[in-house]
Amino acid sequence: MRNALTFALPMVIAMSLPATCATALAASDAAPAHQYVSPWRTPWTYEGERGNDHWADLDPQYAACRGKEQSPIDIRDAQKADLPALRFDYKPGLIPYVTNNGATIRVNYEAPGSGDFLVVGDARYQLTQFHFHRPSEEYIRGKRFDMVLHLMHQSSDGKVAGVAVLLKTGKSNATIAKLWAHMPMAEGEVKVDGLEVDPLDLVPLKRGYYTYLGSQTAPPCNEGVKWFVLKTPLEISAEQIKAFAKLYPHDVRPLQPLNGRVVQETLTD
Repeated sequence: MRNALTFALPMVIAMSLPATCATALAASDAAPAHQYVSPWRTPWTYEGERGNDHWADLDPQYAACRGKEQSPIDIRDAQKADLPALRFDYKPGLIPYVTNNGATIRVNYEAPGSGDFLVVGDARYQLTQFHFHRPSEEYIRGKRFDMVLHLMHQSSDGKVAGVAVLLKTGKSNATIAKLWAHMPMAEGEVKVDGLEVDPLDLVPLKRGYYTYLGSQTAPPCNEGVKWFVLKTPLEISAEQIKAFAKLYPHDVRPLQPLNGRVVQETLTD
């Protein structure tokens, strides 16, 4: 009798469920779970046998890492020019995941995209992800900053634009505090509910910049990236820097040779 009841009970419960609940359960069973997947086919590191000097040899997809237009660079002797203003058409939005990809803390915007755009003259680039480095990968006339934020964008025809926001020790940044509260301590993702982030809060009010043609700063090091390095740094607290440094104390690529590239800068800061 006990065994009969044991087998019959789940069927009775299922039959007694409202149709909407039964449909929801079926959909839940059928829907594939979101799974973290490493963005890199072949593992790499910043130093050692899989460090920067060896990236191009680790995987054919990383061949560009030995290219002639690589990033980051030390920005010196930039040419003043009448450049178009940067317009950040950003707005608040919900962030479903905070990601630790084994190299940095990153926020990804999945297709169809964030709906946030960088507008430069006639060019329009959609925000695809942003991430952090400590210390800054970019130098300004030999000076390195405490951290840097890279906001990465892509246009409808596949062109990539990166905005580097230099970070210096100062007051706490409220948006970074939100992200750090969900920062994964190991590689993977943390799902967050109701976390609203406005990327505009990660951009200083002054928008003067340096610009040059470079690359991604990690494998596969694809070139053709239009970089905009903002002149005015944003503040981040010492505690926030320390929290990131517990995971990634030095996630930076060494400086790359300029190889004759021209660096321009806006007339104003």
